[in-house]
Amino acid sequence: MILVTGAAGFIGSALVWKLNEDGINDIVVSDKLRTEDKWLNLRKRDYADWVDRDELFEWLSVYENARKLTAVVHMGACSATTEQNGDFLMKNNYEFSKKLWEFCTNRNIKYIYASSAATYGIGEQGYNDDVSSEELKKLMPLNKYGYSKKYFDDWAFKQEESPKEWIGLKFFNVYGPQEYHKGRMASLVFHAFNQYKENDIVKLFKSHKEGYEDGWQLRDFVYIKDVVNVIKFFLDNDTKSGVYNLGTGKARSFYELALNTVRAAEDNYDIKGEDVIEFIPMPEDLRGRYQYFTQAEMNKLKKIGYTEEFHTLEEGVKDYVQNYLVKEDSYL
Repeated sequence: MILVTGAAGFIGSALVWKLNEDGINDIVVSDKLRTEDKWLNLRKRDYADWVDRDELFEWLSVYENARKLTAVVHMGACSATTEQNGDFLMKNNYEFSKKLWEFCTNRNIKYIYASSAATYGIGEQGYNDDVSSEELKKLMPLNKYGYSKKYFDDWAFKQEESPKEWIGLKFFNVYGPQEYHKGRMASLVFHAFNQYKENDIVKLFKSHKEGYEDGWQLRDFVYIKDVVNVIKFFLDNDTKSGVYNLGTGKARSFYELALNTVRAAEDNYDIKGEDVIEFIPMPEDLRGRYQYFTQAEMNKLKKIGYTEEFHTLEEGVKDYVQNYLVKEDSYL
């Protein structure tokens, strides 16, 4: 049995979809639904039990529950890069992760958790995951969210007692179905599609850094279906513990992402960017904490045997837009 935390969220619910697609429903899901529409992410899913996040450790303390688990996939966290409450972030992203680490250590089971590319900061030291823990400690996140994720990574490397196997996944810019509840933190594909649908235009930030043209800030955009394929690979295989990048290894521009979104929405690949893209000033609160380039080094994942090809930007955006966003029932 697999425990998935954050199971109603973006990546967590997509993982439950992937497990169901592979014939697995022996899953315990844990999250907080509140008044959001996250419940829709699980409406089609088949799983064994639901546990409220606030009651999870009480549930885990029951021997009959704990003994059934073979792995914990911890996707539950505050993922807002703009969150300013540092205490809230450390409680959710650090303390909660520590408790699950200790549970997995005591039960001698696999522990997979969500780290983030935000740990790399502005990227001045590159985006290489295949380095020593001492090198990773030197990373300088740009925001409190990135710091909370980095601090847990650093803590994990220090532990003398650890789970049977532990994997921290440094997610880059993930996009795809199931992100609809994320608001401002949803991907540009989601926002570009809705902007274009409403106003026939997509707005992108102007560049405020020399060497980057407006809209040509670069990110490593990775499709959600590739992300859950990688997580399933770690569930199915015994590998070396540590942190692993999860991107495509190919940086692309916001301009290309937005243009491909519009082209997929219209199913017309002759549309020109100058006809549908408008540039606006970047908010002041983001300018000093903005990554102009991210690109995951992916050799470490390949070295442990992962051979699946990732969707190209064009392929992923087309699938997301045409098979989900344009449809009324747009969930996995």
